[in-house]
Amino acid sequence: MSLVSLAISNHRHHRRASISALHRHHPAVPGPPSPDRFPSSVHFPAAAGAQPHGPSRRSLRRCILGSGGRAFVQDAGATAAVLAGAYSLVFTFDTLTQRNLIQQSLSRKLVHILSGLLFMACWPIFSNSIEARYFASLVPLVNCLRLVINGLSLATDEGLVKSVTREGNPQELLRGPLYYVLILILCAIVYWRESPTGVISLAMMCGGDGIADIIGRRFGSQKLPYNHRKSWAGSISMFVCGFMISIGMLHYFSSLGYFRLDWTTTLWQVALISLVATVVESLPTKEVLDDNISVPLSSMLMAFWIFGW
Repeated sequence: MSLVSLAISNHRHHRRASISALHRHHPAVPGPPSPDRFPSSVHFPAAAGAQPHGPSRRSLRRCILGSGGRAFVQDAGATAAVLAGAYSLVFTFDTLTQRNLIQQSLSRKLVHILSGLLFMACWPIFSNSIEARYFASLVPLVNCLRLVINGLSLATDEGLVKSVTREGNPQELLRGPLYYVLILILCAIVYWRESPTGVISLAMMCGGDGIADIIGRRFGSQKLPYNHRKSWAGSISMFVCGFMISIGMLHYFSSLGYFRLDWTTTLWQVALISLVATVVESLPTKEVLDDNISVPLSSMLMAFWIFGW
C-alpha cells in the first residue's frame, strides 16, 4: 500500500471514530446515516450557514410579490397621470372656448383628435403586466361614465357639453362622444400596444376623421356627388392625414419593440386601410351609423385581415 493510500485510509478511520464518539456522548446529535437506510433519491438538507443552490421559496415569493407590487404602483400612477392629462386637455379647450379664443366646433374637433391620440401615445408608460391594459382602459371608462351621467341629465357639466357636442344638447353625449370612448376601451383591452390593428383604428378615427371635418368645413366647397354633406377636400385630407398619423404611430410603437413590421409592404397596406376607411366615412350613412363607429370598425376589419392580429 502506498503512503498516499495509507494516509487517506487513516483519515477516514479517525473521522468515523470521532463521529461515533460524539454520538455516544451526545445522543441528540445524529450519527452518520447508513447508506442502506436511505434511497439515493433522498437529499439531505444543507448544513446551517451553507448557501443553497437556488433561491428559497420565501425569497422567490418575495421577489414575485415585489415585482407585482411595482407593476401595480406603476400602472396606478400611469392611470392617474393620463386621467389628469385628459381632464387638463378638456379644461384647456373649454377655457379657450369661453374666452372666445377658439370656435366651439374647432375646439370640439381638436379634443376629438388629441384626446385619443395622446391616450394611445401614453400606453408605453404602463407596465408589462397583464393587468396594464385594464388600468389604461380606466381612463376612457371614467369619461364614459361622465358622458352617461351628463347625457341622462343626472348631473350638469356645461364645460363638458360645450367641448364635445355640436349643438350644446346633453343628449348628444350619448351618441358620437360615447361611441368614441367605447372604441378607446375596445382597442385598449382587445389589441393594446402589441397589435397594429388597434393602433391604425384609433389613428383613423381620431386623426383621420377629425382632421377631415376641420378641413372639410373650411375648404369643402366641392361636395361629393353621392353625399352632399361631405366634400372632396375633407375626404382627401382624411386619407392623407389618416395614413400619415397611422404610419407615425406604428413607427412609434415598433421603435419601442412592441411589434416588427416590414415597412416596404406596410406602407401600401396602411394606404389601403386608409382608403377603405375614407370611403366608408364618405358614405351617406350618418343618420344610421355614426362615424365614430363606422370608421374604426372598418379600419379594424381591414387591418385584421391584412396583419392577422
